[in-house]
Amino acid sequence: MRSADTNQDRQAILLGLGAVALWSTVATAFKIALTYMSPLELIWLASLVSWALIGVLMVRQGRLGQALSQGWRTAAWAGLMNPVAYYLLLFGAYDRLPGQEAMALNYTWALAMALLAVPILGQRLTRVDILAGLIAYAGVWVIATRGAVLDVAFADPLGVVMALASTLLWALYWLLNARDHRPPLVAQWQNFTVALPVLSLLMLLGPGFSWLGWKGLAAGVYVGLFEMGVAFVLWQLAVHRVSRTARVSNLIFLSPPVSLLLLFLVVGEPILPSTLVGLVLILGGLGLQQWQKSPVKRRDRGASVH
Repeated sequence: MRSADTNQDRQAILLGLGAVALWSTVATAFKIALTYMSPLELIWLASLVSWALIGVLMVRQGRLGQALSQGWRTAAWAGLMNPVAYYLLLFGAYDRLPGQEAMALNYTWALAMALLAVPILGQRLTRVDILAGLIAYAGVWVIATRGAVLDVAFADPLGVVMALASTLLWALYWLLNARDHRPPLVAQWQNFTVALPVLSLLMLLGPGFSWLGWKGLAAGVYVGLFEMGVAFVLWQLAVHRVSRTARVSNLIFLSPPVSLLLLFLVVGEPILPSTLVGLVLILGGLGLQQWQKSPVKRRDRGASVH
């Protein structure tokens, strides 16, 4: 490999590590933020912060005119899927489940994408896809039953359904965006622009606007700034600079153990044995899927991790 390519790969890996480090904190940030506000209030505040951050970046890059003039037909439905529906489901799951369980279940989105690609894109499942899915969703069952794998009485069935539904919606969003030619930053800003009026209306019809306190404000700003904003930008830079996407995509496997440690140290969640076993199975299934060529070629090569 040429020295220029090597240096560029090093930069990409550092950027990817920065994104993964931030994503490793979000499970803890979600749990802390949700002690001060409802899922709807959190998504409204975080979306506002992220919309402002990405808007500033677009102005600096001279892309605001492009964002205002085209792409809104796609943004009309994409913004309702992400951030509105996806984060309402995800934050709802975090509100009901221990952070470690919601985080682990959220990692099955890549497998959900492979399954949904069959009816949507006409892809065929390979034997490796099927085996990876069986292994990973065995992990889901272990986590959902908290180790009582022969007992169908889930501790919080609605929370589990919301977590799994968020992975299906996230996978569906990226599959439908396979033909979306908007630049990633433009797409994100337009999606948030569509989402904010909808979220504001839901706020007015629901809890209303009220002062959340400085701690609640700080938690919501952190989620919007880093989970939806800075981490997304770092990941996009990483996947567009690296010579082979696998060099940075494999970094996502570093996030779950760090997330578990932070949940234990900061939130005080005891790490359940069922979570560890289930997470090993889920990551094992994802790892098995990574060994083969991805059946879905995504436009931006960088669907983020949550």
